[in-house]
Amino acid sequence: MLQRIQSLYLFLAVLVSGGLSQVLPTGFDKIGVFDQPFLYEGFIASAIISLIIIFLFRNRKLQFVLGRLNILLNIILLGVFVYLALNISGEASVSEKGIGRIIPLISIVLLVLANKAIKKDEELVKSVDRLR
Repeated sequence: MLQRIQSLYLFLAVLVSGGLSQVLPTGFDKIGVFDQPFLYEGFIASAIISLIIIFLFRNRKLQFVLGRLNILLNIILLGVFVYLALNISGEASVSEKGIGRIIPLISIVLLVLANKAIKKDEELVKSVDRLR
């Protein structure tokens, strides 16, 4: 159902991945992730997957699997950020901090919380089915 806590976590993940990633600077460029097409596409894909997961409330197993896939995508994005931070040349570029670098970490936390709630719902349904 849409009024579950995992829907709130997933909606926040959509807002963080889809909205904040476009607004906050990453430190690698002046305008955000638009100069890095892989990052832009990764954040949009993460937001779309989170939005799809919200509406799959009848199929909790698929929700859980897509949640794990989304966590993996955000780990890859975090790895790209670390790679770019370590391989950027010039002191002026390295000195600039970008708060947008923590967006994948925030998304991972929200997706883990959503997956825990989805798993809890699945266990609750299984326990009720045993009583019938």
